[in-house]
Amino acid sequence: MAQQERFDWWAAQPAGRKAVLPSPVRRLTLGRSAARTAVEPSAAASAAPEETSVSAEAAAEVYREVQASAAFQEIRRGYRGFVFPATVAFLAWYLLYLGAQAAAPGLMRSQVAGPVNVAWLLGLLQFASTFLLAWLYARNARAKRDRAALGLRWDTQDQLR
Repeated sequence: MAQQERFDWWAAQPAGRKAVLPSPVRRLTLGRSAARTAVEPSAAASAAPEETSVSAEAAAEVYREVQASAAFQEIRRGYRGFVFPATVAFLAWYLLYLGAQAAAPGLMRSQVAGPVNVAWLLGLLQFASTFLLAWLYARNARAKRDRAALGLRWDTQDQLR
């Protein structure tokens, strides 16, 4: 797939249709000069007075600009800053559990309380750590990324109207 077409899948309209957007369509101005999107003359003449048709390519360009923007990159950096270390930590914890099962079966059979042994305890802690990780992810997203992503979404939608 060509680089030009890489992100067109979300903005693509069914064959023969053009996106209908209010006039005039503004372009994303994150770090760039304020520019107005060119509206196709034939589409402007056939549209209702308050609406103007813009090609799918123009709409896709707005999304490409958003993707290249510093605000979007900061949101992705925040996402990756949490998800990658959390994934590594969870996989390490899981592999430690599996390694302990294979390397130290005597230790894993040690009784902790009643019929519960170390293996059962560590297995149940795997579930607990999954729920803890999900809670931490939601808290991190709510505190650090959701507001910025919503603002970027509203800006983008304003540009597509």
